[in-house]
Amino acid sequence: MPDELDPYRGKRRFADTPEPEPGTKPQRRRTPEPAAARFVIQEHSATSWHFDLRLEHGGVAVSFALPRGLPLDPRTNRKAVHTEDHPLEYLEFAGTIPRGNYGAGEMSVYDHGTYTTEKWKPREIIVTLRGERVAARYALFQAGDDDRDWIIHRMDEPAPADPFPDHVQPMLATLSRLPENAERDYAFEVKWDGMRALAFSEPGRLRLESRTQRDITQSFPELQRLQRQLGARRAVLDGEIVALTDDGRPSFQLLQSRMNLTGRGQVARAAQRQPVTYMIFDVLYLDDRSTTALPYTERRQMLEQLGLEGPAWKVPAALEGRGADVLEASRRVGLEGIIAKRTGSTYHPGQRGREWLKIKNVLRQEFVIGGFTTGTGRRSETIGALLVGVNDDRGLRYAGKVGTGFTDAGLDMLMERLRPLVQPASPFVHGSPPRAATFVRPELVCECSFSEWTAQGLLRQPAFLGLRDDKPAADVVREEPAE
Repeated sequence: MPDELDPYRGKRRFADTPEPEPGTKPQRRRTPEPAAARFVIQEHSATSWHFDLRLEHGGVAVSFALPRGLPLDPRTNRKAVHTEDHPLEYLEFAGTIPRGNYGAGEMSVYDHGTYTTEKWKPREIIVTLRGERVAARYALFQAGDDDRDWIIHRMDEPAPADPFPDHVQPMLATLSRLPENAERDYAFEVKWDGMRALAFSEPGRLRLESRTQRDITQSFPELQRLQRQLGARRAVLDGEIVALTDDGRPSFQLLQSRMNLTGRGQVARAAQRQPVTYMIFDVLYLDDRSTTALPYTERRQMLEQLGLEGPAWKVPAALEGRGADVLEASRRVGLEGIIAKRTGSTYHPGQRGREWLKIKNVLRQEFVIGGFTTGTGRRSETIGALLVGVNDDRGLRYAGKVGTGFTDAGLDMLMERLRPLVQPASPFVHGSPPRAATFVRPELVCECSFSEWTAQGLLRQPAFLGLRDDKPAADVVREEPAE
């Protein structure tokens, strides 16, 4: 008879891999052990993540690869791939299989223990596993003529668990000033200027959803390896996908080049050109339990204990009781602002309350009014947005539309001031104002707040603050922060 471990030996170069080399004595199958035998479940991060289930039987470790892990309840069957028998020493193996070797990647022990055999036939096995993490009764049965093609099925009911959610609407923050009790009741995080995203991670699968519950998984392939770090843990994470500049600041303009792409090749090229980072700041589900009813401090501790740090994801710091310092630091480096989270707050999906506050670093300066667009709805008879600009050495440069911050009385006043200045030609020497606009002589100056300048020289999130009659239009230029 051939040695049953010959296939195992044939796939490995033991001078290059730390995997155990079996002895030279041939291993023969025996009848199933009457007493409880050993088993191990290993996490294997190879070409793709999977579990390896190994059962001590007949002097070898009978092995199955589980691409999606173990089924958690009897209503779900999962694929099992019957692989070559392994030596019994493999029941205790953990380590890194070097690149270039069969099964290259990280191998770690997820669970181990003993099992009892209810049935062991060539095409069907029924066992009860008793491990530190897994205690369940499973059936493995061959699904076709190919000996590799098996199915694993859980036969007993699991302990009560919270259902893994299909969707979660993210909790929202309310715009505010720094709270008075900031030093006592809040933790502070950076407000990331990107795309809100929730990550749903199950064994072998990661799904990303936008704030509107749109599946964006295929748009950000560099985030898929996050699932490998989570491994067998089922988790729902909350965070922000950002594109970072060379100096490490988030840029919404850079992120726009990654949004709404569909073709696989197009996405792959964009990922190479402009990679993203997933800034993870909350965990909403972990290990069969919803965590939304836990206070922020407990959720934060659970998140940090996951140790999520990778090439395209990280858990940024949260500082308790140092709101003024964090806000000032964010202002100095040009970030959008910070989020203040009440330390005792629970997570309220889809709600915007006072337990999360967003405090922004808002810029403000004067702009020249060069025209306006007509509004819609109740503002259809008046101004919809002002077209504003700044002077440079070539003339008036278009800086964007300002459509918020007005009162009804203010709109009436602006129409009275602007109507006599209407002219047919655009006063903007460069830039691209909308064609369907009413242009005016560039004489009036207004002050606006905004979050930042885009790379195209346009305002982001501008708001009208009022007219400035005390400054000539010719003196209005783009203000740059001092060194």
